[in-house]
This record gives sequence, C-alpha cells and structure tokens, in this order.
Amino acid sequence: MERRRYTIRAINTGGRNGESRLLDGSLSFQASMPKEMGGTGEGVNPEQLLALGWSACYHSALERHKKDAGVDAPSKVAVEIGLNTDPEIGGFKLSAIIEVDIEGVNRETVQALADKAHGDCAYSKATRNNIDVQVQVTEPHFIEDVQ
Repeated sequence: MERRRYTIRAINTGGRNGESRLLDGSLSFQASMPKEMGGTGEGVNPEQLLALGWSACYHSALERHKKDAGVDAPSKVAVEIGLNTDPEIGGFKLSAIIEVDIEGVNRETVQALADKAHGDCAYSKATRNNIDVQVQVTEPHFIEDVQ
C-alpha cells in the first residue's frame, strides 16, 4: 500500500481571476488569466505554476539518474506548458514540452537520462497518457534564450 509522505492543501476563491493560497501560509497570490486569453496577465496562472512545479520535480529525477550513471555535469530543465483548444470535446487541454541539457554530455546519453527521469518524475507519472508530452534534448543556449 502507498504511504503518503507529504501533503499540501490549497484554497482558491474566484477561479482564474481570484486569490489562491496554501493553508500552511507559505504562499498566497492573486491569480489572473493570461493576456492571450483575455485576462490582464498581471497575476499568476495555473499553467505557470504547473511549469514551475514540473521543472523542479523533473530536474530532481534527472539529478538522481545522472548520479546513478556517474555523470557529474551541470544540467538545466525547461518545461513549456501549452493551453490548447480541445476540438474533440470542447474547452481546453494541456500539452507539455520538456527540454533537457546536460553540459558537455552527448545527445544520446542526455536523451537516455531524460527518458529515465520522465519515467519516474511524479508530474510525468500524473500526466502520462493524459496529455501530449514531448521530451527533447536541447542546445545549452536554447533553454536560456527562448521564452
């Protein structure tokens, strides 16, 4: 049986244009829809939070696999979340691109480590077979230069 190791509870009032906060008091913010969706873009939106959380979780999994493989090199992970129209059932659906760079390591090794990280990252597991996810090896400058 699974053993729960950590829990956090969040409350939102007002939806995408409301207030969101964690009950432990560590974070509170005003949410707002992105400008691209008719909002002000002045607050934080759920897709931004998903990208932040997923990139941190995924990078931790990548670091474990690098250590197991004896790879001692700096790495970067970028997660791009797309909010896309859903032509099949209406509304919206998510997509993700995970970009990985490990400095000075060949593409094949980086891809193998990236795939292993994708296999056991909790966010990757939670979204598996639910949204379109691409895992890509990138050039070092690409992660920094593209928004």
